[in-house]
Amino acid sequence: MDERRAVQAHEAAAYGGPGWRPRMRAHAEELGDLWAACGLDSEWRPLRKVLLSPPGAALAVGEPDANLYLDRPDPARAAEEHTALAEAYRRAGVTVIETREAPDTPNRMFAADLFAMTPQGAILARPAGAARAGEEVAVAAALAGARVPILRTLTGRAVFEGADLMWLDRGTALLGLGLRTNQEAARQIGALLADLGAELLAVDMPAGTMHLMGMLRIVDRDLALAWPARTPFRAVEALRGRGFRVAFLPEEVVGEAERGKAFNFVTLGPRRILMPAGNVAARRFYEGLGIDVVETPMAELAKAAGAVGCLTGIVAREMAAEAGA
Repeated sequence: MDERRAVQAHEAAAYGGPGWRPRMRAHAEELGDLWAACGLDSEWRPLRKVLLSPPGAALAVGEPDANLYLDRPDPARAAEEHTALAEAYRRAGVTVIETREAPDTPNRMFAADLFAMTPQGAILARPAGAARAGEEVAVAAALAGARVPILRTLTGRAVFEGADLMWLDRGTALLGLGLRTNQEAARQIGALLADLGAELLAVDMPAGTMHLMGMLRIVDRDLALAWPARTPFRAVEALRGRGFRVAFLPEEVVGEAERGKAFNFVTLGPRRILMPAGNVAARRFYEGLGIDVVETPMAELAKAAGAVGCLTGIVAREMAAEAGA
């Protein structure tokens, strides 16, 4: 008899015998090894990796309001602006993941809405608008292809868009409840974050607003920018309680935020942002706060009711542990 076949079943490694080797590392320890390096625990530490979804021909199809747009963008010019956005990230040293498998729907390019990151992986969104149903499926495939773990997919009647979630610190995430994210999503996300040792602070947003991202941006460990009369009091209170100065947009910048999407930016690192070009008053205001500004053209894409921030799915930032914080 072949001695290699003579091992009793209960002694085989497959059944826990002497050759069995248990998996010793926690999931967080496998990031950057079995899984890709990913995750974030702040909105301001150096940006490392983003996901972009280039726009398709659907930009020119249908009525703007039915597409959730403000106006109809020109597809060729919109594509040029999106290419310039990707190049701006690469010049800043940021890795760009692009998905071209997404369905050609009018809003597929707004990657920030389709997932949100935690310190250990992604939460897959479930967009609230019927026009966007299914976009999350393609983004799930893109994240999986990039070896980014998906920790939670929302189910039941939950609706959630990633631009409604932001991290105040390693132990606290802020969630905006309103048109795009509901209470059932808050329940599901809160349970996940509790498992990660973090708390979810949910705040109600005013009617007539879209996402938390559009009202509040964090640009450094001690500086946040807020849209006056729109940002929830509890959000401002939570920031101030954690040592943030909250600087409100002056009137002339509010005007540019409405017309030119001047507030729809991404923080590249401490007091460094990538914003839509052409907003002179906003740039002056940001620079007056010690913020280094990088611009990219957005006039055409802004017609679709979004800009740099909405177009950018954040996959990875430097983490507090890496920074020694």
